[in-house]
Amino acid sequence: MYIGIEIYPELKPKLTITKGTHRGRNVLLLDFAKDPGLIAGVKKVSGCLWSQSLMKWYIPAEEFRLQAVFEMLSPVFYIDYSTLKKSKAEKKVIPDAATPLLLKARPGSKVLQEIEQFVKWMEQKRHSSNTIRTYKNALTTFFSFHHTVPVNEITNQHVIQFNQEYVIRNNYSASYQNQLLSGIKLFYDKFYKTGFNTEEIERPYRPKKLPNVLSKNEIKRIIHAPDNLKHHTMLSLTYACGLRRSELLNLRPGDVDSDRGLLIIRNAKGKKDRVIPISGKVIQMLRDYYRKYRPEAWLFEGWEKGSKYSTASILKVLKNAVSKAGIVKKVTLHWLRHSYATHLLEAGTDIRYIQTLLGHKSTKTTEIYTHVSTDSLKNIKSPFDDL
Repeated sequence: MYIGIEIYPELKPKLTITKGTHRGRNVLLLDFAKDPGLIAGVKKVSGCLWSQSLMKWYIPAEEFRLQAVFEMLSPVFYIDYSTLKKSKAEKKVIPDAATPLLLKARPGSKVLQEIEQFVKWMEQKRHSSNTIRTYKNALTTFFSFHHTVPVNEITNQHVIQFNQEYVIRNNYSASYQNQLLSGIKLFYDKFYKTGFNTEEIERPYRPKKLPNVLSKNEIKRIIHAPDNLKHHTMLSLTYACGLRRSELLNLRPGDVDSDRGLLIIRNAKGKKDRVIPISGKVIQMLRDYYRKYRPEAWLFEGWEKGSKYSTASILKVLKNAVSKAGIVKKVTLHWLRHSYATHLLEAGTDIRYIQTLLGHKSTKTTEIYTHVSTDSLKNIKSPFDDL
């Protein structure tokens, strides 16, 4: 029994999951083409580790969750886990009646041609590579599910059926559902124009989660934990400027304008440039770093001169720093950005300036930090104290 749709396997790299042992432990082995982009995706799976002796990625059996692996990797891989014996617990999660239809598409089919044309259209419109890959996978998944329905006969009822019988019954997240719906809407709104009114498509309610914020003391312990100057500089700059991970890794030496005290962020989210003021303390830190490492193509380079520092490496740097700082929270790099914005707000910075510094399109996005700022809350006296 398959949990997901067999989504046009010829369009995706294959990942095979098999049982194995490693150092006396039962593990699940992941076999796939050794491509840096694919490896970066696999590293995001909780519990996934590399075995030098087996030369394979694996997940300890006690930490393996097939549903989680599918949600994380099915947009990228065609996953083959046919050799695994299903447990009763897994069968209870998704009953046979809820299993979506399987489809092995034939190369050259009309649906595949439409999807490839859609990809070319998105490339022409200069959508980001991540958006193109996500929407391509969304359309492939959707049309695999409705493989008997012509593309020009899709209606809102088909979308509702897809949500009920694929997304909801497989317990996929609201964010994943939104990605799927966004791909469908863009395809029918802008590219393949029919009488299908995509305004009828209803979005799922998304949980309104507050951003995770660290105290200034915790931030200080994290950024000073690394002994390596490059690691210290990367973590410090992320917090000092409220950078996204991609913004940090895409910086070039010329983006630091020390004379004007500015850091230039180019082609960030939404293809927008912005400038962020940097203090003399930050400039001096960057000068010390530059004198030691002499970066050429990128401000932060990997082992090879001219190569960009990898996502996996910066995540490992953060993980080690958090552990060394004695912090037990599951800190991500984005927590530093959240903390930067919250600390600015608590220092009295106008929210419109914070919006500009973060590169938010709307103040509504920035206003979420008002809910985690604690300075005003600390002045509220509980009636319990008067009892």
